Amino acid sequence: MSTATLEQATFAWIALALVTCAVLYKVPAPFGRHASDRFGPTMDTRLGWVLMELPSFAIMAYFLAFGAHSREGWTWLLFTLWLVHYGNRTLVFPFRIRPGSPRVPVLIVVSAIGFNLVNAGLNGAVLAQDGARYDAAWLASPATIAGLVLFLAGMAINLVSDEMLMRLRKPGERGYQIPRGFLFDYVSSPNLFGEMLEWIGFALMAWNLPALSFAVWTCANLLPRARNHHDWYRARFPDYPPQRKVVIPFVY
Repeated sequence: MSTATLEQATFAWIALALVTCAVLYKVPAPFGRHASDRFGPTMDTRLGWVLMELPSFAIMAYFLAFGAHSREGWTWLLFTLWLVHYGNRTLVFPFRIRPGSPRVPVLIVVSAIGFNLVNAGLNGAVLAQDGARYDAAWLASPATIAGLVLFLAGMAINLVSDEMLMRLRKPGERGYQIPRGFLFDYVSSPNLFGEMLEWIGFALMAWNLPALSFAVWTCANLLPRARNHHDWYRARFPDYPPQRKVVIPFVY
């Protein structure tokens, strides 16, 4: 793929993210606590998560192994961060979801697979193409260091928050509870806040259009998702802490 074609495809991808964001504020994605049978056939949530996230892991592993410049300089660091995140999302997180969780619509799974094919394809292609520029000077630059700190902090927030959510219910318990402690005292969805930090940090490190597009897409998906979670909590629990923000502490 030529550089010009890659840029055009990425700008179109970013435009689609903005449209998707507006739609998701009106129509919550129908999985998890917002599950609905109005969107056609459903499937097991664990299997759905594996199928959704596997393309991102597999495509980037392919580009790392076979990309023309993928192993030049410090490019491997960017690939590794991506693979660690999606290794967890593909091979660990799905199998920690409690049995009996709401099923996920097949439409959502197919849509997520399509997204991950394009997203990982764009990011993998540009890293494999431009690997030589991620040299020692890049590694020591303020943008790279700040991006790495954001990525690791975001990953830690995401993992800790997910762990707290999974521990809310004892084995055999059903229903939802108000999460408390850690960043849950400040926002309704710190796990989503952490994931946004991750990919904003990755975009700072990679400093290319596809990485920026992924950061935009992450925020476009998760900002409305967090808003929907926040409204859901407030509607379901009359005693929900009124001081909590939606997803960004003290801001939104």
